[in-house]
Amino acid sequence: MPTLVEIAALVKAFEGAKAANHIFPAYAACEVMEESAWGTTEAFLQANNGFGEKQTHPPMYSTVLLKTWEEVHGQHQTIMAAFILFPTIADCFVFRMTTLTRLQMEYPHYRAALHASTGEEFITEVSKSWSTDLNRARNVLAIYEAHKGILV
Repeated sequence: MPTLVEIAALVKAFEGAKAANHIFPAYAACEVMEESAWGTTEAFLQANNGFGEKQTHPPMYSTVLLKTWEEVHGQHQTIMAAFILFPTIADCFVFRMTTLTRLQMEYPHYRAALHASTGEEFITEVSKSWSTDLNRARNVLAIYEAHKGILV
């Protein structure tokens, strides 16, 4: 059961997704909860970075160096990485949708997500390429089902 702080993070993400005119803001907010451990990651807390997006080149926003873990040669290692520092959580959603749009020809699942007719379809398709976690779509949809009453 999420804490009040975690529910506040979900609401913050939902408001940001709506402000960014995301095509499925409630589902996108649930994605951020899955990606940011319910808004507890340093990227979310310090950088309004709900998807853990690393800095791009050339940078569009400021950079913040944060500890993260990566799998290197089958081993989890803690490293310092350059993450995007978004001015607002809405900027995070705008950037993410821009990324999906820009890469939709390279990643057919992104294209399918962008043309989805339901939030469930969006999550199912985008999760096929966005993450290596085979349970990502199921986890995001479970978050949505458990909290859809506050995502209105």
